[in-house]
Amino acid sequence: MKMKRLIHIALVGIWVALASAGTDATTGRVRFVIDGDTIILADGRTVRYIGIDAPEIDHDDQRAQPFAYEARRFNEKLVGGSPVRLEFDRERRDRYGRILAHIFTADGRLVTEAILASGFAHVFPKKPNLKYGERLLSGQRTAMERGVGKWQNGQGAGEAYIGNRNSRRFHRPDCPFAQRITGKNRVSFTSRYTAFYAGYAPCRACLGAGW
Repeated sequence: MKMKRLIHIALVGIWVALASAGTDATTGRVRFVIDGDTIILADGRTVRYIGIDAPEIDHDDQRAQPFAYEARRFNEKLVGGSPVRLEFDRERRDRYGRILAHIFTADGRLVTEAILASGFAHVFPKKPNLKYGERLLSGQRTAMERGVGKWQNGQGAGEAYIGNRNSRRFHRPDCPFAQRITGKNRVSFTSRYTAFYAGYAPCRACLGAGW
């Protein structure tokens, strides 16, 4: 009887260890903030935030995009040197080997939601990692309606754009990718602003200096 109990305890311990290994969340401490959507943890892991795209800081021969350094500073205020919780979605790494995660501060704030609500990034939906999609879009709309950050001067009112319902990307009418969108996935926007408000993100080729 005693032996059976010991075996049972051992099996439970193994099950708990396996369950922990497969958990969808982990923790870490931020060592360095690269920009508005990427950090490096104390253990060396590079983490790319899921669901947003912040402006690029200057690198190589490219100039920084508008609000790039403001986005990085805001991100630093939220997580710099602090413990964070990483919550995973469907995919755990991107094509560059970076960890993909939703990041929460010690007091429970969703970092990407805060960045969007301050106007320092735009939503960047990408299947299959859509866990907090509606929440992130709500944060962006808050910033758009308040006219803060990148939303201070509008987003190209009067210019027409073509959206893809499947990829949730929008394009200039002359973009080669726009020409490939099928009829059922094709949607028209009267401006960049309306496309962003609907939860679409610009394709890389159409991003432009003003993003």
